[in-house]
Amino acid sequence: MKIRHHRPRSVARAAPLLLAFALGACATTGAGGGEFVGPGAAKVPVIFQWTSPDGGLSGELSAALPHATYRGRYFEITRGTRSARLQPMWVGWPMGWDDWPYWGDPPYGAYSRAGFDVHYSGTVVANLGSADGRRMRCRLHLVDPARGLSAGADGQCQIQGGRTFRARF
Repeated sequence: MKIRHHRPRSVARAAPLLLAFALGACATTGAGGGEFVGPGAAKVPVIFQWTSPDGGLSGELSAALPHATYRGRYFEITRGTRSARLQPMWVGWPMGWDDWPYWGDPPYGAYSRAGFDVHYSGTVVANLGSADGRRMRCRLHLVDPARGLSAGADGQCQIQGGRTFRARF
């Protein structure tokens, strides 16, 4: 006697929908704000938005200022981060951002490639560009690294030319 197994048609039809839902469940989106503050300048609001296809480990980030919107990639630095993954962060900037003082302005100079990974673990780094070719970079300390940007972040962004602002959301 031969036993045949049949999959009900309703399960076969639902499988693509269930797969799409499962893949979409990892996607995250969010928004936050900050203030652009320059020496002797009035505070200007900044609106951040992000989307991530992998639960927040990487994705697209935008920062809207009154004069321009910057868009680009972001990455959360974890112990498993490989330097090749961070290559998009150096476009338009020195590798490792050794020209931008890190948290606490260490007296011992710039970090090595490995030092960058260790120092930034639990943070998000982003390299953004505007339509007219200007660059912005951000480093954001995550409130809860396990939950990513959706749990909140506090840090700095810098526009090429040196102007920085605090970002908190």
